[in-house]
Amino acid sequence: MHKIVHPKVFYFGTPVVLISTINPDGSPNLAPMSSAWWVNQSCMLGMSYQSQTVQNLIREKSCVLNLPSAQLVNHVDRLALTTGKEDVPVYKATMGYHYEPHKFECAGLTAIPADLVQAPLVQECPIQLEASVEQISPFSETGTIAAIELRMIRVHVEESILLHPDQDYIDPEKWHPLIMNYCEFFGLSAKLQPSRLAEPFMAQYNQKG
Repeated sequence: MHKIVHPKVFYFGTPVVLISTINPDGSPNLAPMSSAWWVNQSCMLGMSYQSQTVQNLIREKSCVLNLPSAQLVNHVDRLALTTGKEDVPVYKATMGYHYEPHKFECAGLTAIPADLVQAPLVQECPIQLEASVEQISPFSETGTIAAIELRMIRVHVEESILLHPDQDYIDPEKWHPLIMNYCEFFGLSAKLQPSRLAEPFMAQYNQKG
């Protein structure tokens, strides 16, 4: 039986993203989030305007979207309740957030240079997406949430999760993304059954390649 409910937030969850950006002093910032979705070569993010990440994106116009595997859950969780903003926003302070200027060290992750943007890659993440900012717009009626459109300009993928070493296609049975579902961490289960969409999709992909 279904029931009419009035949830305060719709947060069904997507793969966790570690966004690396550059702070005003040139130091790297690293922030976990999971309000992201992709279409073709573009990505949309939803984040608070008060976050240091969004302020960095407005100023620098670029970032790296690092996608951690489920095996990195402990590293990601170390960033919980931390912010790169020295003046911690009131709403975050009431939730227990504290200022952490050294995000990579806090998470136990390694920053390595990107090719096209100033923000670093997270070495341990099997997928690293260098991106440029296309547009930032208010999302909510209150104007507190930013809708951020990004364009992927370079993609780094760990060879072990590719379908074939000579193809630019990720094997979904080798890729084990970390999933955030209503603020809890999950991984993926095994494939339930073959999809009828897979064969024509792959055929179209191979034609493009």
